[in-house]
Amino acid sequence: MKILVMVVGPIQTNCYLVYDEDTKDAMVVDPGFDGERILEAVRENGLNVKYIVNTHAHMDHVGADMEVKEATGAPLLLHRLDAPLLEEFREMHMRKHSARQREIVADMTLEEGQVLEIGKARFTVLHTPGHSPGGVCLVGEGVCFCGDTLFQGSVGRTDFMGGSFEALKASIQNKLYCLDDATPVFPGHGDATTVGAEKWGNPFVRAE
Repeated sequence: MKILVMVVGPIQTNCYLVYDEDTKDAMVVDPGFDGERILEAVRENGLNVKYIVNTHAHMDHVGADMEVKEATGAPLLLHRLDAPLLEEFREMHMRKHSARQREIVADMTLEEGQVLEIGKARFTVLHTPGHSPGGVCLVGEGVCFCGDTLFQGSVGRTDFMGGSFEALKASIQNKLYCLDDATPVFPGHGDATTVGAEKWGNPFVRAE
């Protein structure tokens, strides 16, 4: 399995291109902006995008959804509880730009325990609300893609509509901190970290 990290957009969002080097099957995690740049990487690596996954539906993580979807034909996956946020982004974009964003809608909804297959790789969906109601993390192949749930030395904001610090804390402690300490954590912004580094050193949420 190979992971290509692309920092996209004005808020420096981490978009991940995850693929099986043998089969070239891939998933795009959080195509927030810079759709053409993401698609160029897909073409350069000869990838077959099977899924486009939004860890949550905030604007900086979904901005290039439609561009990538139209070019690859891959289904867009999102937790059902964040569908209203995707609709809100679509309406805002329509007002500012064009009606093209009317087409943005999740093709499949993600649920706790669901498994996504990328070639020989397997990723399990963890529902981790707190930053948003439908936030998810993807765990598999010894790594974790955690969106804006957990950062290096920090955690996701909970002052947005639908956010809850208590829910976020429970998500981190009961799901992410249960993973092996050596598990690399790839967040929605900033540098990668490990479960152990945050479990014992994160000033916002520590293991209990």
